[in-house]
Amino acid sequence: MTGMELDQPPIDEDAAAWDERVSRGLERTPRFFRRSVEWLRRPEGRLVRWPVALLFIAGGFLWFLPILGLWMLPLGLALMAEDIPVLKGWLERAARRIEKRVERFKARWHRSG
Repeated sequence: MTGMELDQPPIDEDAAAWDERVSRGLERTPRFFRRSVEWLRRPEGRLVRWPVALLFIAGGFLWFLPILGLWMLPLGLALMAEDIPVLKGWLERAARRIEKRVERFKARWHRSG
């Protein structure tokens, strides 16, 4: 074993799953936002993508200020993942862990209520 758990798919599958997750998420967003993100994800958006991603990440670290927030950090990382494929797998696995925790919290909340 290479230190990978048996229940985790290979990184390439995680990257494909991340791309699918982003596409599904964009379907639920307003058209202007969806079109902007789709343009940023294209190869020709690279010159704009990196500065925007870095600004979002910096804004995420300034979460204590009004308007800026922690929500900006994952968005910046997601934009960077277009150029750093390893990030896609990492983000997909992180999203799965968060989903599991949210589901456990919801189940606990409903049992206690």
